[in-house]
Amino acid sequence: MSTATRTDTPSPALHVADSHDLIRVHGARENNLKDVSIEIPKRRLTVFTGVSGSGKSSLVFGTIAAESQRLINETYSAFVQGFMPTLARPEVDVLDGLTTAIIVDQERMGANPRSTVGTVTDANAMLRILFSRLGRPHIGSPQAFSFNVASISGAGAVTLERAGRKVKERREFSITGGMCPRCEGRGSVNDIDLSQLYDDSKSINEGAITIPGYSMDGWYGRIFAGCGFFDADKPIRTFTERQLHDLLHKEPTKIKIDGINLTYEGLIPRIQKSMLSKDVDALQPHVRAFVERAVTFTTCPECGGTRLSEAARSSKIQGVSIADVCAMQISDLATWVRGLDEPSVAPLLAALGGTLDAFVEIGLGYLSLDRPSGTLSGGEAQRTKMIRHLGSSLTDVTYVFDEPTIGLHPHDVRRMNDLLLRLRDKGNTVLVVEHEPEVIAIADHVVDLGPRAGTEGGEVVFEGTVEGLRAGGTITGRHLDDRASVKPSVRTASGVLEVRGAGTHNLQDVDVDIPLGVLVVVTGVAGSGKSSLIHGSVSGRDGVVSVDQGAIRGSRRSNPATYTGLLDPIRKAFAKANGVKPALFSANSEGACPTCNGAGVIYTDLAMMAGVATTCEECEGKRFQASVLEYHLGGRDISEVLAMSVTEAEEFFGAGEARTPAAHAILDRLADVGLGYLSLGQPLTTLSGGERQRLRLATHMAEKGGVYVLDEPTSGLHLADVEQLLGLLDRLVDSGKSVIVIEHHQAVMAHADWIIDLGPGAGHDGGRIVFEGTPADLVAARSTLTGEHLAAYVGT
Repeated sequence: MSTATRTDTPSPALHVADSHDLIRVHGARENNLKDVSIEIPKRRLTVFTGVSGSGKSSLVFGTIAAESQRLINETYSAFVQGFMPTLARPEVDVLDGLTTAIIVDQERMGANPRSTVGTVTDANAMLRILFSRLGRPHIGSPQAFSFNVASISGAGAVTLERAGRKVKERREFSITGGMCPRCEGRGSVNDIDLSQLYDDSKSINEGAITIPGYSMDGWYGRIFAGCGFFDADKPIRTFTERQLHDLLHKEPTKIKIDGINLTYEGLIPRIQKSMLSKDVDALQPHVRAFVERAVTFTTCPECGGTRLSEAARSSKIQGVSIADVCAMQISDLATWVRGLDEPSVAPLLAALGGTLDAFVEIGLGYLSLDRPSGTLSGGEAQRTKMIRHLGSSLTDVTYVFDEPTIGLHPHDVRRMNDLLLRLRDKGNTVLVVEHEPEVIAIADHVVDLGPRAGTEGGEVVFEGTVEGLRAGGTITGRHLDDRASVKPSVRTASGVLEVRGAGTHNLQDVDVDIPLGVLVVVTGVAGSGKSSLIHGSVSGRDGVVSVDQGAIRGSRRSNPATYTGLLDPIRKAFAKANGVKPALFSANSEGACPTCNGAGVIYTDLAMMAGVATTCEECEGKRFQASVLEYHLGGRDISEVLAMSVTEAEEFFGAGEARTPAAHAILDRLADVGLGYLSLGQPLTTLSGGERQRLRLATHMAEKGGVYVLDEPTSGLHLADVEQLLGLLDRLVDSGKSVIVIEHHQAVMAHADWIIDLGPGAGHDGGRIVFEGTPADLVAARSTLTGEHLAAYVGT
């Protein structure tokens, strides 16, 4: 046997394939970015920070992630690309070293009433297969357990061609679905108050129908007046039973009016299709107000809110039905699944158990699979999206997170940090947009954008290590170690708002007195019952103005001026000054440029290629007809006013010829919440998450009410902006309002006059009041998780 002698040879030079360890961005100009060039290390955790609106999302999501997704889409055939969203190439000169990007953003999940936590994570799909294999009695395939599949059957003759001859055969078919026939798989049934649909003392031609949008001047007027099913000039209370049935319940029927073919349908089926089939929160405000007034939703008496048919509920495994399983807290369900020992479905049980364990690991073990996905908070929705990536074997992927700590108690932030580090340690590039100092602290690399927001931002003001950021002198660096101190003295309550026997979701018969006339912070770990307590027992009361985390809905035609109602007084002021009608000063109405219909740009659809938007040559992007721009107010035309920032407009409408108190009041509120840099005509679709949150806050501040409820107002706020928010909350309280804030941010807790802490844990381990008192008492007692973290934060 010969032995080979080993000689030390010099290590070979770096292989060319290993030299691509940076993502290079050169000349990024998306939204407000000003020719940004940076190099981001791969297989590291990079945190992007900076004030809200400084360009973080434009760089990370709008440039790096968007280009990665676009390039992946281009690998598919043109046929497949035709079914996919078309993405334009971002405004950037060079993007080099990109890897596959997986985006985990904080967009709220679609509020489709049929969507639940189980359906969006595929846990329900696995449970349906499990019950179709092991459930006794056996009732059918997996779709027999689906609340989205209705049971149908039919029979008839079909014509087939055999050996050149046409043969008729009788065929029967049946589909067994799991949908409850009474509520059609929604879990609730609605009862409509007819007195809110029409005024029976009037005739239809006199405007008896009071449903929003059902004006007698338009098509509805022509249909109801010309259908012939009833007399449109008779008061509704004089209708016969048949005529009233036709008005309210008639099935879709083809009719002809003035030579035009139309479809007549009763009021109730029509509003069920147009309004009640959608999520209430997704409706326009005036339509939502009508639905809340006219319709009462009650749990379906047939399925008990489970959405499932009696047959689906009758099939059980170890005495438990699929409805019972979906109602369990996920941490309990994971234990139940582990207890099933059935070799025939072992791979399925392993996959289901892995998904459920991921829920628990990510801190969502307190949810249940039947929870509607539209009711999840932004933070919960984002963590739900993370679940499918936790056990992934993929490496060298770029994970992009948008403020993953939103909605997380300081106790839960540590767990989220561990997950981010675990993804990085598997060999992935992790890019995080974040304001939280605890997350910035674990970064391998930090990119700070600024120096300020909007047009004053869009530049990289620091790039390097966390220690370098602290010493860098940027706004983020200066505020990174900010620690609020507990207030030496607190305000005295002027009264109390009583909550008795609160039992929404996981609350355990909670009794609490919420002080009025002071700043109250409601806190506790994620899932402890904070939102259930406040939104379930306080928000619906008279005089309570509630600002929740719901997303702002608006098209590219919407902007801060239209959303806040600011455009109405501006249009009236222009109309009065020039002696013309206000509609001329709307780019969505009579004043719109006829070439681009008031959009300012002309969109050309190029099928599977990205569409092209070119500035309208007629109005040069100003959106208005040339004749409208000849009218002036205070020396400015309407397009120049919409191009102003809030701060400029506040000065413009505050004094002189253009003085408009109604507009000035709205602009004051926008400046109050720190949006002074926004331009009035900037499309809502280009605003960041933090900007949208504050825009909603400014709008709700105008509502008349004595109690303000704010749900995590620090979401998307930079450390420097939190101080301004606290000043705003103080001004609200000092003006005589009561402010209740659901919040995890320690600076807001320290600033409170009274703290209500829920817990001690999440789900069925929470739902109780574990502390009531001043922040100083909470810090001194350290009796709860919140107390421990707040004490560590204020340094006592």
